[in-house]
Amino acid sequence: MSLKTMAIVRIAACLGASLLAAAPLWAGEKTDVLYMKNGDRLTCEIKTLSAGVLQVSLDYVDGTISLDWLAIDSLSSKRLFIVMLEDGSVYSGKLAIVADPGQPAKLKLSSGPGSFVLIDKEEVVTLGETSDNFWQSFAVSISSGIIFAKANNSAQYNLSSSITYPRPRWSASLLFNSALSTASGIQSSTRNQLDLNAYHLLPPKNWFYSGQGTLLQSTEQSIDLRTGIGGSIGRYVTNTEHFSLAFGGGLGWQNTQYSQAVASTEPEDIVALLISGNMRLVKFKRTKLTASFTALPALSDPGRFFFNTNADIFFKLFSNFSLTFTFYGNWDTRPPPTFSGSDYGFTTGLAWTIGNQWTQR
Repeated sequence: MSLKTMAIVRIAACLGASLLAAAPLWAGEKTDVLYMKNGDRLTCEIKTLSAGVLQVSLDYVDGTISLDWLAIDSLSSKRLFIVMLEDGSVYSGKLAIVADPGQPAKLKLSSGPGSFVLIDKEEVVTLGETSDNFWQSFAVSISSGIIFAKANNSAQYNLSSSITYPRPRWSASLLFNSALSTASGIQSSTRNQLDLNAYHLLPPKNWFYSGQGTLLQSTEQSIDLRTGIGGSIGRYVTNTEHFSLAFGGGLGWQNTQYSQAVASTEPEDIVALLISGNMRLVKFKRTKLTASFTALPALSDPGRFFFNTNADIFFKLFSNFSLTFTFYGNWDTRPPPTFSGSDYGFTTGLAWTIGNQWTQR
């Protein structure tokens, strides 16, 4: 393993350690009060709203329970939340549902004495808890899976982790994905990828600008280290509680250093157009599909095309645990001679999510 690859692995180890060390910071107080339309009253901790389902936790329940958002008559909370609407607008404040006689109930977000905004409940796409405390504002997730067979001494493992810091009008996230496959008599195959993404909403609704940085190592493509950066302007084509779709376009640059153990190939610098897309589909109460892609038609090497994609399906099991299925892949239409032009795979594992589970997309 090269020094640069080892550096990526060390970064991932520090990331995972920080996630585990920070876990106790997200223990919230059960002081929110909900009144259902059938008269039931709950004292709980509001977690997140997605696909019309509000997740809350109670002192006497292990994990969270799911509530119909439209079946809630009123609520009040002294904690801070971030709310996204169908038109892309984002608000932050203390949460309440209020209703005037004969009028539809409104969601009230208070950001200070005498400062508040009223929102139609049906316009809310998602909401999640946040905090003035820096560390309690993060959303974190870890997933992993492993397979071992004695017959040919084969083993496969995958590890994914992410940290997201969402704010009312911007968001930043750090993601790491690693896969290893090894067996007796064949060369081990490894793939490690580290991504840093950030975006900021623009004044026109549903428009945003974003930036990204990537580190990639792949033995299948003999890539010792690929470094990429890019920036783009994008727009949400649709953004509802069940489905969101966004596209962006801009410029990108990447430098690829190939393994000298395979062939003596000089590092490559590529300037390219950057085309990206993100999709989220939430079905029922326990299933979520997220998918993203980045396409790079090279400007400095006309006719060459790079493509990267990642898709995840989450099936909620219980509490903060989910079963995950992931497809990853990256392609190069004109790799160096004798080098592979693609690396893709499918993994499954168990995911654990803690903290603020609401993320801007």
